[in-house]
Amino acid sequence: MTWANLQRKLRQLYEGSTPQGVRFRYVLLAFDVVTILFIIATSFLPSTQVTDIIDVAFGTLILADFAARLFISRNRMREMTRISTWTDIVAIISFLAPLAGEGGGFLRILRTLRLLRDYQMLTRLRSDFSFFRRNEEVIFAVTNLAVFIFIMTAIVYETQKFRNPQIVNYADALYFTVTALTTTGFGDITLPGTIGRLISVIIMIFGVTLFFNLARALIAPNKVRFPCPTCGLQRHDVDAVHCKACGTILNIPDEGIR
Repeated sequence: MTWANLQRKLRQLYEGSTPQGVRFRYVLLAFDVVTILFIIATSFLPSTQVTDIIDVAFGTLILADFAARLFISRNRMREMTRISTWTDIVAIISFLAPLAGEGGGFLRILRTLRLLRDYQMLTRLRSDFSFFRRNEEVIFAVTNLAVFIFIMTAIVYETQKFRNPQIVNYADALYFTVTALTTTGFGDITLPGTIGRLISVIIMIFGVTLFFNLARALIAPNKVRFPCPTCGLQRHDVDAVHCKACGTILNIPDEGIR
């Protein structure tokens, strides 16, 4: 098989609308979810030879996926300027770190950002699942908040585990992150020093913002996503007949859900 044929077949899997391509991208999405669950589960467990082997297996698969995406890219230089590319690189290095005897486990949670960057996958989810279409804003708000919590939990743990006797595992770091995010502040766990205070401020400012975004998405009136053919407005009331921006008749498809 020539390089051109391989590139064409890979593009059909990653970008095509064929049933095979759709199934392949759903498998990738499922792999991302499994990866996240593995990261969260192993963050509370001591490192063993088995987890190190699984780490390497995950790292190898992610490396293959990354290499395939780079291979089919039409502008590789532009790919290197995207944050999603660098989060993949960080994830690969972190998963393969046991080969070099290094840590860096907390960086692996950046792999979760893959779930937020694949716009083609999001388009497919909107097309295939009415639940996703109806609750997209809530799903995004929950995902953003969860990613932030686990990233900050990992940063708290990695920066405090050798200097703060109050934080001895990820559960302690998660407890502090949640109490700081909700501004509960029981005071039984604190982060000493300037770095600790700065981390606390970041958790409170950005965490509260994400929490309020989730609350807003939950209590906001339900909207449907349907591009107005005239002005392009995407979000409309469920029973909208005319676009509220330009007055065009919309003809939004009715899924029979009332």
